[in-house]
Amino acid sequence: MDPDEEDDFPEWADRIKANVAGEVRRRRKEMGWSAQDLADQCERLGHPIPRNVIANMESGRRANLPLVDVMVLAAALETYPVCLIFPVGYVDETQELPFQHLVPTWDALRRFTGEQDVDGYDAGLVPDFESHASLVSTALAALEEEEQARFAAKTATSRAQQEDAERQRAKYADQALSAKYNLRYVRRDLREEGATPPHLPPALGDVDPPDPEPNRNTTPEEHI
Repeated sequence: MDPDEEDDFPEWADRIKANVAGEVRRRRKEMGWSAQDLADQCERLGHPIPRNVIANMESGRRANLPLVDVMVLAAALETYPVCLIFPVGYVDETQELPFQHLVPTWDALRRFTGEQDVDGYDAGLVPDFESHASLVSTALAALEEEEQARFAAKTATSRAQQEDAERQRAKYADQALSAKYNLRYVRRDLREEGATPPHLPPALGDVDPPDPEPNRNTTPEEHI
């Protein structure tokens, strides 16, 4: 490896630490906190980070920066860890990995969170969970609209209003049914992947098929 390339590695690590340190300092001052205030909040969250450690980090004297510290600092400062690592709007360009050219911080953040696809990268089950969340939102919204339309039909003062409300109710009922149908298959696919699907709100409790009842003609031992 070229000796000049070897020098890029600490530069990359230092750049990421500088991103975090600069954003912690900026956010802390924005909140009107001292380093001690931030240290106190970290301790309240259950992961103490002493004031002198915070001061050394902000001044660039801290040699390492554990991921757990970044997570707690972000929570203490009421922001997201990725916003400390890639401070969009406050750092124009950054490095994503050693030996790579500088890229816009916004692009680096989107690839870090998976919002921007990278050829050959495996997103795991994130797309499935995103689809699940979208379907839950669609189903709940349709159920709410269906209920409002049902109420409008009951309180209509004319036959025309009632018929219009009934048409709306039927439309939203179909939307809810379609979303729940698709949701059932997304959840089935997640289970087949060995994953646990997200918790469903009570209004969507009928999405999962009921557990099959045991055969009443068999003994308890035969159910095992």
